Amino acid sequence: MLEDLWQTILAEKEWVFSGIGVLVLSVILGIFFKKKASTAQKIKSGAGSTNVQAGRDANVNLKSD
Repeated sequence: MLEDLWQTILAEKEWVFSGIGVLVLSVILGIFFKKKASTAQKIKSGAGSTNVQAGRDANVNLKSD
């Protein structure tokens, strides 16, 4: 099967390496090699500081009493 694919690419190399071929190959490769989105949150702070880190759609109310 891989050999058939390779033969087809070689036979159609003018199309494959033209604009539309590069686009199609890029989309196919992008689907297979998609990076996972990182959900980790990191925060750095100095000594004595107040830090608030909230995710999406979070309401934070900072009142000093």
